[in-house]
Amino acid sequence: MRSLLLRLYGAFTTLAQPLVRRKLRRRAVAEPGYAHAVEERFGQYDEAAAGTGWCWVHAVSLGEARAAGILIAELRRQYAGIPILLTHGTATGREEGAKLLEAGDLQVWQPWDAPAAVASFLDRFQPRIGVLMETEVWPELTAACAERGIPLVLANARLNENSLASAERLGWLARPAYSSLAAVWAQTEADSHRLVSLGAKVEGVYGNLKFDATPDARQLATAARLRGQLPRPVVMLASSRDGEEAQLLEVLKRFGALAPVPPAQDAVQSIARRVHDVQWMIVPRHPQRFDEVAALIESHGFAVARRSTAGAPAESEIWLGDSLGEMALYYGLADVALLGGSFEALGGQNLIEAAACGCPVIMGPSTYNFAEAAELSLAAGASLRMSDMEHAVTAALKLVEHQDRREAMAEAAQAFANANRGAAQRTAAAVLSIAEAAPAPVPVAAAEERTEPNFD
Repeated sequence: MRSLLLRLYGAFTTLAQPLVRRKLRRRAVAEPGYAHAVEERFGQYDEAAAGTGWCWVHAVSLGEARAAGILIAELRRQYAGIPILLTHGTATGREEGAKLLEAGDLQVWQPWDAPAAVASFLDRFQPRIGVLMETEVWPELTAACAERGIPLVLANARLNENSLASAERLGWLARPAYSSLAAVWAQTEADSHRLVSLGAKVEGVYGNLKFDATPDARQLATAARLRGQLPRPVVMLASSRDGEEAQLLEVLKRFGALAPVPPAQDAVQSIARRVHDVQWMIVPRHPQRFDEVAALIESHGFAVARRSTAGAPAESEIWLGDSLGEMALYYGLADVALLGGSFEALGGQNLIEAAACGCPVIMGPSTYNFAEAAELSLAAGASLRMSDMEHAVTAALKLVEHQDRREAMAEAAQAFANANRGAAQRTAAAVLSIAEAAPAPVPVAAAEERTEPNFD
């Protein structure tokens, strides 16, 4: 029987649905994908969207969808023809997830965490197993799956100290939700300890799925060809977040990037000369900010060349990487990457793809979202940590000048990435083991007869 608090939570999420709809309408102004199939979020589906026995994978946003792609590929390798039901919460996640679909798969929005929407979703699709990626644990969803006997697992799981503190403040919701999960596979030992403290059944520390990603070979080949034509080395601010682009632009202005370049004096170049000897590139994390960042670059007095209109990089003061799905190309072009999300108090972005592409990374002080990966990278000699953007730019300029050290860091980055592979194989095997042992899900309020899924 459900607790009174969970029933109150369900009443709140039901009453909040008009606010959710209004938020989606606002988001759709900047990202039209939010206007697509809105009713799916509230449990109303196209007649063709049905079936039973799905391996349901929930990847809320872009990063989780990329991790899900690695896991799904391994699930298909271990179990040919496995039917995948893919859900998302953001427009970028759904766009990325669409690339993963094969014949017989299905993609819909994650149901809003209200009792009627969740029940409709589970009645319609009756998944054999649910796989939540990384952090997405919702109280109503976990409770409903437990009631129906649907094993719900958390893969590639991570939980930083800030998220743990937030969960503990809402322990009356968080603890039942985490304890309802059938299994959890954590990225790191630290993540495991935090998850266990919330009642999660952690059955293994498997590492990060993203280490098993293979960079797009065509993009890397294109990058290698372009680099041979570039007159200057490239330093990129990768997956930048709000506030970080302005930090970089202010540092470049302060270093004299817009002033006449003085001649070199003896063997020591001025900082302005060194800044001018580098091609600077910014690749924002979120596509809805591309236009905003272009305007920001121009407002600081720099010319801008956009990937979406210029194609191959053009001669310009700042290049703007305003395309999705081309990070391997950007890392392949860059001699050094400044890690976005780490120069504001945002916990950093994933540095694993940079390592796999052999791109040295300079990170700022905030990397709590990927704490262990950051420390391992530092220990391997694949990255550097600086206290702020100014010191990071200075360090990047030094790396550009010292080819031997830069190449050593590039080799260390690839070795670091290769040494940490294997999470996908372990996670897929564990998912399939639980799915095969699970009984057919029990519909709570379904009237029609269901067909039992076949994982045999």
